Amino acid sequence: MAKRSSGITLQQLTYYIEVAAEGSISAAADLLYVAQPTMSAAMKDLEGRVGRALLVRSARGVTLTTDGAEFLGYARQVVEQVALLEQRYLGRPPSRRLLGVSTQHYSFAVDALVRMVKGTSAAEYEFSLRETRTWDIIEDVRTLRSELGILYRNDFNRNVINKLLRDSGLAFHPLFVAEPHIFISRKNPLASRGRVTLADLADVPRLTFDQGANNSFYFAEEILSTLSSPQEIRVSDRATIFNLMIGLDGYTISTGIISDDLDPEIVAIPLEVDERIEIGWIGHSAIPLTEQARRFLAELRTVVSGFGVTLLG
Repeated sequence: MAKRSSGITLQQLTYYIEVAAEGSISAAADLLYVAQPTMSAAMKDLEGRVGRALLVRSARGVTLTTDGAEFLGYARQVVEQVALLEQRYLGRPPSRRLLGVSTQHYSFAVDALVRMVKGTSAAEYEFSLRETRTWDIIEDVRTLRSELGILYRNDFNRNVINKLLRDSGLAFHPLFVAEPHIFISRKNPLASRGRVTLADLADVPRLTFDQGANNSFYFAEEILSTLSSPQEIRVSDRATIFNLMIGLDGYTISTGIISDDLDPEIVAIPLEVDERIEIGWIGHSAIPLTEQARRFLAELRTVVSGFGVTLLG
């Protein structure tokens, strides 16, 4: 690696952000209308200036090193702050807003993004919301494909999730605590009940989100994952699970926070179990959040505050 020198340029940071986002030096060059050799040379010069490898190059493209992932977080901060300065003092129009969030299947995360998009002043924006598997959420944030992840902990999975986050250089930040509920169709006979027990669910199809190759009980999106059920269906997306609630009178266990606007046919009924669900966001331990990420979290807190949950932090 070349000798460390001073003078990282804003252009290099902009190039690096695009290279990381595209996973390819040539793709980033095309996107920014820069010659590929120019982009490649800029990345090598940047690595020389910071004195460490930021990219791993292969025939398939580039991936970030551990140092590169941390550097990306700071690069995003710098570029965002410069854009805000230019907007405020030079009269530049708001820059293109960028944010990536990976989350378990929660409608309140969708509600928060809706509020954020409606409130943006940018003429152009690019937001990414990935509802995906628990392991993939952690990987997305570790590799900075997403800046934030939204997932849950409880007494059963806490130690495993915490260790995986520590090993990945990530930290869990609690948002709120919720009592377990079941989600069911409004037409389900149980929908008229004030509360339900596990005994009430013995003959009801249980619907869970598939975790793919990492199908450990600890990565399940639903609590009580170790309990057996005679009728169980695994699905990969929220629309399918809601359709099965309606078509088969099935249920799933979640936080009880559900959007009447987004999911009008589904209701939440409290489940009588001695459990609590702690929802939080995950991010890199050493990387401060961008303004967009902070805005998303503020909108998320606004959405869930009306549901009677205990807000944390």
